[in-house]
Amino acid sequence: MLQKLKIQNYALFDSVEVEFPSNLSIITGETGAGKSILLGALSLLLGQRAEGDLVNDKSKKCIVEGIFISDSEEVKNFFSQNDLDYEHEITIRREVSPEARPDDSVGRGKSRAFINDTPVTLNQLKSLTSRLIDIHSQHENLALNESEFQLSVLDAYAAHKTTLADYKQKFVRYKAVSKELEELISKENEAAKEKDYLEFQLKEMLDANLVEGEEKKVEEELEFLNHSEQIKDALVKSTGILKAGDDNVLHLLTDVKNRLNTIAAYNPKLGELLERLNASIIELKDIGAEVEFLEEKINYDPARVAVLMERLESIYHLSHKHRVNTVAELLKIQDDISVRLNSLSSLETTIGKLNLEKESLHKQLKALAAKISAGRDKVIPGLQKDIQKDLILLGMPDAQFKIERVTVENFTNSGTDAVHFLFSANKGKDLREVEKVASGGELSRVMLVIKSLIAKYTELPAIIFDEIDSGVSGKVAGQVAELVFKISKSMQVMMITHLPQIASKGDAHFLVYKNNEKNKTVTHIKRLTSGERIEEIARMISTDKPGSSALKTASELLEGK
Repeated sequence: MLQKLKIQNYALFDSVEVEFPSNLSIITGETGAGKSILLGALSLLLGQRAEGDLVNDKSKKCIVEGIFISDSEEVKNFFSQNDLDYEHEITIRREVSPEARPDDSVGRGKSRAFINDTPVTLNQLKSLTSRLIDIHSQHENLALNESEFQLSVLDAYAAHKTTLADYKQKFVRYKAVSKELEELISKENEAAKEKDYLEFQLKEMLDANLVEGEEKKVEEELEFLNHSEQIKDALVKSTGILKAGDDNVLHLLTDVKNRLNTIAAYNPKLGELLERLNASIIELKDIGAEVEFLEEKINYDPARVAVLMERLESIYHLSHKHRVNTVAELLKIQDDISVRLNSLSSLETTIGKLNLEKESLHKQLKALAAKISAGRDKVIPGLQKDIQKDLILLGMPDAQFKIERVTVENFTNSGTDAVHFLFSANKGKDLREVEKVASGGELSRVMLVIKSLIAKYTELPAIIFDEIDSGVSGKVAGQVAELVFKISKSMQVMMITHLPQIASKGDAHFLVYKNNEKNKTVTHIKRLTSGERIEEIARMISTDKPGSSALKTASELLEGK
């Protein structure tokens, strides 16, 4: 319920604070006094856009604050889902600055929203307040034309909220799976040709049996083989110089060694030279042996050259094809192709799993939709009867009301049903869709009857009726009053009215009025005392200043409550 409303610096309101009782509050006032402004301020709490030009004093911001009381599971779930701390007393606040946005020519002010002093988005604000209060005005009678509203009426009466919530949850998943499947199948179709090409590329690279760094080794070996004759010739000649013939290097050095050996006793220095010469002879013998060994191993192999040429050509071909320079880069591309092919394979697996999930969800939705339809069918006769009975009470004795349910082919957010409210206000007239045959006043009464019937089935704690009693008077007005009073037994009701019969039913009566103060017009709202209520209801009865008769009638109406 809405326990308290505070309004500061909004339109004609300077500063207002109102406490509402938990049952029926009546709000009256002369035309233009500011009742619509009061609703405008309330609408800010429901997430309506903020207009900077509604800020009265441009030197400070506008604040609208509502204190609500709610213990409903829906409200608790909202706090849990939005990671907010739940409290039994919920404070909702909108703050609107007077400054317009630079790109906004209509003067829309900057605003902020708070739930229990925590900043929230407007979507979060709307989501919460839609669970706390409903403002129903004359134009909202048009909701009677909407299938979604008509279904919600049936569902409230059928009291299958848990089944419907289960269906909606699965329907959301069903739509998500269907969309994902559609996207993946499209990707799969596009990838079919790509898959063939990737498989060809991968096979070509795997057949090449690439080894990182091999191109350098192949090039070096090929270079060696291509120069093998030159190398062999150099090695043969080197061996000859070192070892072959009488004048080879080793022979000449040995001769030098022998000559120095004969004179070494005459000079200690010669002994050192002999040692160094002997070491050089040993080293040269080893070099000569290795050169000879290398020379014997070298043979030009045309077959090996052809193999290496073919291998190098294969590597160059793949490098050129994939626009890289090394085998390492080719191997990276090979890995990437493998990953891509694996992802395409996993795509097939994912599509298979999603198809199975979609089939399962389809079966579950079909069963739940059938259960929901059965629940709706079960309550249709009783709801039709109750609506028709209350319409007779509201001065429509010949009214006929029928609810027609038809099955639709595809799943919707509410099952597989479409509903039509059929109506006739006059005897002998065919029933037709309510929006096509009902006048504005008739629509108001039909909507009021429906809201009174479903009030006890909904968890919504508060509702505001804005002059939905338009076009009724006399006995019918009394019946409207009874219906509103009946609704207030199930939920908090605030009603803006011009009818004294309804005003007299209130548990509290608030008057909206305006005064001229300090060269400006200011709107106020106050709760009337018993005596003030008599005077206000008498004013509503009388066209002029209320006389004794009007005062007496007002007193009797209040006593009748």
